[in-house]
Amino acid sequence: MTGFKYAFSNKRGLLPLKKEQHKDSVKTEKSMAQKQWYKGAVIYQVYPRSFQDSNNDGIGDLKGIINRIDYIKSLGVDAIWISPFFKSPMKDFGYDISDYRDIDPLFGNLDDFDELIAQAHQRDIKIIIDQVLSHTSDQHQWFIDSREDLTNDKADWYVWADAKEDGTAPNNWLSIFGGGAWQWEPRRGQYYLHNFFTEQPDLNFHNPDVRQAVLDNVEFWLKKGVDGFRLDAINFCYHDAQLRDNPAKPKEKRQGRGFSEDNPYAFQYHYYNNTQPENIEFMRDIRTLLNKYPGTVSLGEISSEDSLATMAEYTQGGDKLHMGYSFELLTDDYSSEYIRNTVTTLEQHMTEGWPCWAFSNHDVERVASRWSETGEVNPAQCKMLTALLASLRGSVCMYQGEELGLGEASVAFEDLQDPYGITFWPNFKGRDGCRTPMPWENLDSSHANAHNAGFSEVKPWLPVDQQHRLQAVAEQENDSNSILNAYREFMAWRKNQPVLLEGDIEFLQTEEPILAFYRTLNDEKMLCVFNLSASQAKLTINASVENEHNDLSHHNAKLDNETLTVEPFGCYYAHCS
Repeated sequence: MTGFKYAFSNKRGLLPLKKEQHKDSVKTEKSMAQKQWYKGAVIYQVYPRSFQDSNNDGIGDLKGIINRIDYIKSLGVDAIWISPFFKSPMKDFGYDISDYRDIDPLFGNLDDFDELIAQAHQRDIKIIIDQVLSHTSDQHQWFIDSREDLTNDKADWYVWADAKEDGTAPNNWLSIFGGGAWQWEPRRGQYYLHNFFTEQPDLNFHNPDVRQAVLDNVEFWLKKGVDGFRLDAINFCYHDAQLRDNPAKPKEKRQGRGFSEDNPYAFQYHYYNNTQPENIEFMRDIRTLLNKYPGTVSLGEISSEDSLATMAEYTQGGDKLHMGYSFELLTDDYSSEYIRNTVTTLEQHMTEGWPCWAFSNHDVERVASRWSETGEVNPAQCKMLTALLASLRGSVCMYQGEELGLGEASVAFEDLQDPYGITFWPNFKGRDGCRTPMPWENLDSSHANAHNAGFSEVKPWLPVDQQHRLQAVAEQENDSNSILNAYREFMAWRKNQPVLLEGDIEFLQTEEPILAFYRTLNDEKMLCVFNLSASQAKLTINASVENEHNDLSHHNAKLDNETLTVEPFGCYYAHCS
């Protein structure tokens, strides 16, 4: 998303899970013949600015991704999701697009993108790209035209509204990045809506010409050969046409999810500035377009007042989005109860669509720090969390560096780049700490570019965290016990476990710190157990264990009669009858 990530904890009681087959109800004959590759897929998110700099300007680029494509292949992932690389003034690092059909020179050109597609496909890796549809940059030609007057061809392509009699904004809507969501434009003598930065005006999806133009831009990349889209802030496309005020949120219900609770955005229920009923039909339009390109998929980023319910709504029926991208596990909440309740709640809602889970991304504190009991990275915990995430029912988004166990980087105020962090410093430090460059090598201090960790030969756009250098790819490659090699081992093993790729999920009622569930597919049943703490824990198992997967290095537990003893941050996998 262009900004915060928030999730609303649903503490409703557990209900028995429905054992649906969770298959799309609407399929064309063509797609029936194709394996639904996205089900159970591991999607590796690349933040291109920070992955690999190939031309020594301090910023990562598409050629940098190409140069590291074999490394990505070695991780055993199925697809790469690339964050925005389109032409942009970079006010929000590419989530403010000025030309949807061109590459920003910072990242390369269209030929580079074609080469990336070709190189990925040669290695059986899919390419998913971001599409930021709800808003553009204020430097997009559409907006430049729209703001000129009330009568031009693009006059109602954005959300314009008159001032109130006293000159104030049309309503009380707020921007995620702080302050009001309306900006005065003197050329028109009207306000325009921006749910994010002022430089990101919202498109008016109530206009059918806008919807068609947006879909045409999406099809441009389908023709290029992309395999799917991660749809940024997709529930923000439509706004309430009546511009009704959002109601106030009581103080006790103000929760910060990727933003501090002193951000005024937390003071409202966001009933009218996003997640409107008209958006459902637009989801169908997207699916209809994708159906013209068999095998392509859509992954919707959804952050609403009830994200889980919206995910279910946007993926049901087989005629809307393929997957919902959940942020419910990108929070500070870390307990078996929270994870179990979150996943169970979604399972109850989402009986047709397909979930996608993530513990980290480019907008939130890295999970190795966020869920650490001490604030320090614990390698055993990192290994366990990878296994846990990849064992839930659904597809998986892994953020670059997660396979290395990178913690949140410490970025000094003078080095901050994120305007969001600069505005809310020091209460909220923004998103730079999870966006620092990927550490490839831990170079000797005598090397001229030792501090850049193989990312670039010049000073990078954000400094490389010195702790990250110690966790560099080159440092972990030859260590059989490294987080990186454990990641590779698990992903390779998982590929041969159909029950983990497509099976149903059924949670066991367990006490903290144990999280346990069954994955079932036809007659196959696998027990998955995780110790979320740094202390040994026990669990009574009533099932008949047939085969323990103790060849897996993550397997760190012992079954004695019916008592399972799980070591700190240990895992246990076993097939049961």
